[in-house]
Amino acid sequence: MTDQDIAQLGPAFAAFLRRFRPCFLQGRTAAHFDNYCRGLLSDLPRKSVEPIALACGTAVRTLQEFLVTAAWDHGQARDLLQRHLADVLTGLPADPLGTVGVIDETSCLKQGDRTPGVQRQYLGCVGKVANGIVTVHIGVTRGRFQALLDADLYLPQSWDRDRPRCEEAGIPDDVRYQARWRIALDQLLRLHANGVRLDWLTFDEGYGSRVPFLTVLSLAGQKFVAEVPVSFAVQAEGASAACRADALLTAAGARAGRRYRIRRLTLPDAWWRAAGRPVQVRGRAYTLVAAINEATAEVKYFVTNATEAPLARVLAVAFRRAAVEHSFRVAKTEAGLAHYEGRQYVGMVRHLVLALIVMAFVSIHTDRLRGEKPAGDAGAGVPGAERAVRDGPSPPPGHGRVPPRRGGDPLSPAPQRAGGPVPQEAAA
Repeated sequence: MTDQDIAQLGPAFAAFLRRFRPCFLQGRTAAHFDNYCRGLLSDLPRKSVEPIALACGTAVRTLQEFLVTAAWDHGQARDLLQRHLADVLTGLPADPLGTVGVIDETSCLKQGDRTPGVQRQYLGCVGKVANGIVTVHIGVTRGRFQALLDADLYLPQSWDRDRPRCEEAGIPDDVRYQARWRIALDQLLRLHANGVRLDWLTFDEGYGSRVPFLTVLSLAGQKFVAEVPVSFAVQAEGASAACRADALLTAAGARAGRRYRIRRLTLPDAWWRAAGRPVQVRGRAYTLVAAINEATAEVKYFVTNATEAPLARVLAVAFRRAAVEHSFRVAKTEAGLAHYEGRQYVGMVRHLVLALIVMAFVSIHTDRLRGEKPAGDAGAGVPGAERAVRDGPSPPPGHGRVPPRRGGDPLSPAPQRAGGPVPQEAAA
């Protein structure tokens, strides 16, 4: 993105933020919203309250109050964002895969014990158990377009059992521990209420190993491709007992299967061989797929309830998870997703929502600057930049540029790919 591109985005960003005016009772609160979002889109090295406030000439305490105690409806802001993105998705060009939702989680290191949800737990950002927080997200991809749709804090059981600690952090009584797949299910219900329709859903084995989650999605008629652990229990047609996925469909069986090209935007295409066979899981019909990477010999297992879909399409959906990994990287480095430094739950949730809003704007205009203008985008090219954060440089030229891809958050040690069995929940 050039400096001229950035300057021309000023009026479009201002128009985009005006969509959220109904969330604010007072104009000065809306002005703080504008400043905070501009700060998230700026090139400040740290995008938390204090540096944003100092850059835009606002008292730090004032911006802290905007984030934590000011009267504005962040739930309504999230709903407005999801409805707008539903319209954007509808206006995008047709894609063979349609609209693919991706459930995933990300994490960040935190010091101390006061940040809501913080504890020693597995953090994919560092690939080990450390002190930090985890947030659950749903992203979406259609063609080259990709965005983050929702975000929720994962509240560990240790916090839920200590309600005085929750009260000190401003965590409402109705916010309790939930398994992460249940958080994702609540997000899906919220998206559906706001008009977002997903042709497919995909997620990793942390969610794929949860049989109740798969059952609910199947009952709702939502097609999915779920990565599952090698120990996932499946039952072959006509068999009297269940067995492990890797016992029913081996790596050698995958290697003997058909060859499939997995197209990637920022890396050379990958070639996988894959085979599938019908199975049952707790009495429901699925297709089990084993796939092996020709270059690395990595083996993956998937189940899908789209039992009539060709394997090429199933694999294409499964590997769309890379889109949300890219969105996490951009959100953390360019929109301050992980930069919240407060000790109050409301402030953290609001920070997440504001980061989603900024990321949505970046996603929409990334497509426009590729020449693929989504719907609801009028005025994007109007010259004359909106007022920038005071004394702060313009948004960095890195926006819209696809960074080199690396692997996403590594898998938690619990669902070992080739080791001990993963709990296949019957209820939770």
